[in-house]
Amino acid sequence: MKLKAAIVSLGCSKNLIDSEVMVQSIINDDYEITNDAELAEVIIVNTCGFIESAKQESIDTILEMSKYKSDGKCKVLIASGCMAERYNEELMKELPELDAVIGTGDYKDIAEIVKQALLGEKVVRYGHQELVDIDKLPRRLSSIGASSYLKIAEGCDNKCSYCIIPTLRGRYRSRRLEDILGEAEELSRNGIRELNIIAQDITRYGIDLYGKHMLGELIKELAAIEGVEWIRLLYSYPDEFNDELIEVIAKEKKVCKYLDIPIQHASNSILKKMARRSTKEKVLKLIDKLRASIPDIILRTTLIVGFPGETEDDFSELYDFVKDVKFNRLGVFTYSREEDTAAYSMPNQIDESIKQERLKKIMLLQKKISRESNKKLICKTLKVLIEGLSEDEYFGRSYMDAPEIDGKVYFKSSRHLIPGDFCYVTINKAYEYDLVGERIDEPGK
Repeated sequence: MKLKAAIVSLGCSKNLIDSEVMVQSIINDDYEITNDAELAEVIIVNTCGFIESAKQESIDTILEMSKYKSDGKCKVLIASGCMAERYNEELMKELPELDAVIGTGDYKDIAEIVKQALLGEKVVRYGHQELVDIDKLPRRLSSIGASSYLKIAEGCDNKCSYCIIPTLRGRYRSRRLEDILGEAEELSRNGIRELNIIAQDITRYGIDLYGKHMLGELIKELAAIEGVEWIRLLYSYPDEFNDELIEVIAKEKKVCKYLDIPIQHASNSILKKMARRSTKEKVLKLIDKLRASIPDIILRTTLIVGFPGETEDDFSELYDFVKDVKFNRLGVFTYSREEDTAAYSMPNQIDESIKQERLKKIMLLQKKISRESNKKLICKTLKVLIEGLSEDEYFGRSYMDAPEIDGKVYFKSSRHLIPGDFCYVTINKAYEYDLVGERIDEPGK
């Protein structure tokens, strides 16, 4: 009888793809995958180590899964991913429940490591981030539906002063164009209709491998793949945008007019301390150019409040920036003080209560902006990717909403619909983040 294995994936979509690679590797080694940890002889927790709350979630999950050593069938408990890379030996020492700790460069060897752990060996592997062949790692999709992530690069060269990712993931490495296209074609053959393009920074794609920006060329090649209907661009830093890329986004019909551009702050003083390469003026210029070139574009950003030395004036500048720019989608984090980053030892660390107060102010402002933006969609018709049925309502997403992080469109339909298909919905109600409407026949038919 095959041994059963369960994988719990935490953190970002890039980590999810690593989990899918591990799933495929384990299946290839004749294990059975189960979603029920109580039935699993092998449990792998793919951890996140980006900020304090993510680390705590990873620890809590490891401890929760360790209970199945006594209450279930678990023989081997493994921690993998970013927190395992970062705290390797320490995790094994502090959490004796663990049988193996493997970092971000060793997950490809998961089947071998499981065998060693089952034989009673305590395994700790880390420090090999750049030895992963990122071009040739088959994955088993964990998501149900017609949407999938497509990772085009690994690592990061940005070296922002608050961020540990370059240490955990290594230098920026682009995947070969032909390998990305091969994976995208396979995803399409398996029913995927929406490709969500991800990396730590997708706008840098190709510079290391081809000596030039290649994201625009990649987009055009992806758009030619039969079956793919939406191409969504996530995590595009503002520094590397050029006119050619903007033109491709504007002209390619399959590209969702949606960009996730993390700017982190609007005070030039704070941006400099963060070691960001952009300035407030450059970001504003880019936003103006994007909105002029792509009238229906949806812009999402991410901000950090409470960075060391952030004064009331700095925060007011950020608040006014958000109020004036009116991002369609926006997320806010409080600054997390992380060891081994430049910002860790900076003076004038901000009290946690002030961080939380500032976060709340920005989010209350954004709720109002989002509500007003959504109200403008009432009576308009949107193309929606159907995701499921909740009681008597279907739900899905328009081009305006990325999976997992944005809102949804809820709608009624007299006709039975299939998740993964597209339909058209006329909006009749709008809330802060979600929309409500009625399915109609395709306009013009």
